[in-house]
Amino acid sequence: MYNFELSKAADDLMLGMFGVKKNENVVITCDTLSNMDVVEACAASVYKVGAFPTVMKIAAPDCVGKATDPQIPVKVLTGAIMEADVWLELNKQWIQYSSVYEYCEEHNKKLRYMCLVGYDAERMVRTISKVEREKLAVFMKATRDLHLKAKKMRITTPAGTDVHFELDHNNYFACDCGEANVPGMHMLTGQLNVVPKLNTVNGTIVYDGCIDPPFSRIPNTPVRLTVENSKIVAIDGGSEAVEFKKYLEAFGDPNMLKMAHVAYGFNTGAQMTGYIVEDERVWGCTEWGIGYVSPTDLPPYGQDAISHCDGLCVNSSVWLDDRQIMDEGKIVDPELKKLSPR
Repeated sequence: MYNFELSKAADDLMLGMFGVKKNENVVITCDTLSNMDVVEACAASVYKVGAFPTVMKIAAPDCVGKATDPQIPVKVLTGAIMEADVWLELNKQWIQYSSVYEYCEEHNKKLRYMCLVGYDAERMVRTISKVEREKLAVFMKATRDLHLKAKKMRITTPAGTDVHFELDHNNYFACDCGEANVPGMHMLTGQLNVVPKLNTVNGTIVYDGCIDPPFSRIPNTPVRLTVENSKIVAIDGGSEAVEFKKYLEAFGDPNMLKMAHVAYGFNTGAQMTGYIVEDERVWGCTEWGIGYVSPTDLPPYGQDAISHCDGLCVNSSVWLDDRQIMDEGKIVDPELKKLSPR
């Protein structure tokens, strides 16, 4: 099933978005929980244009991020990726933010990287092939430009989120609109990522969409975070809130209780499935990350932490300074509304 469609989606990703060319070296990492149909389709796509695919499959760690370091072949992976032009991560247990990622991001200046953790064929088709990237890119770049002029943001949701923070334009602003043909870190099409000014996030964040890790699903009862100066000071809700609090505190790392970034979902094909990489791109949601932030995203030192997790706030309303651009997941700014593909 999906053989023809998956082949096209792989081409759209590897040849369209990454722009892989003849004689380039492409490393595809995966683990024992990855979907190998997707891995092989992506490898075949680059091979047919004369590039060199290398698939590196490892045992799946029981954790993610930098916490995976003791469980993965750091030197072997680093050695291969340092020679690569493209690194596509299809690991189910992601190694983004690991020592492998940190070293290669800093030292391999030609590297084009994308993280599609544990992607399957249906998601490849839904979130890559069926998205009008050119039209979406125009809208997303216009939205990005408004942020670059703003000094502060506020986000609310029907579930109870009401949080505000300041913007620091020295921090990296990622506009993932399907253009992964230049060196750097790229994510799936349809996400704008904002790293707030340090220690300025204040208010309430309510996760009523997927939380990953530790759940990799939508919680039965929303999880409420109370945040003061970017630090989580309380976690409330049902039994999953208790579990989430224990999960974060178990790291013994104070930075695992600090907010990292916030991102918009703008992928026209994404659906809420309980799978974080797709869910955080559902149109109109915002996603808050906790823990690790790289020095690239938050110069010069980043926010070092042993791991990273993300949670979703559905149907978000957003203000840039006093200008409302989104209301419960719908674009309301007149300029952006004209450009919106949805």
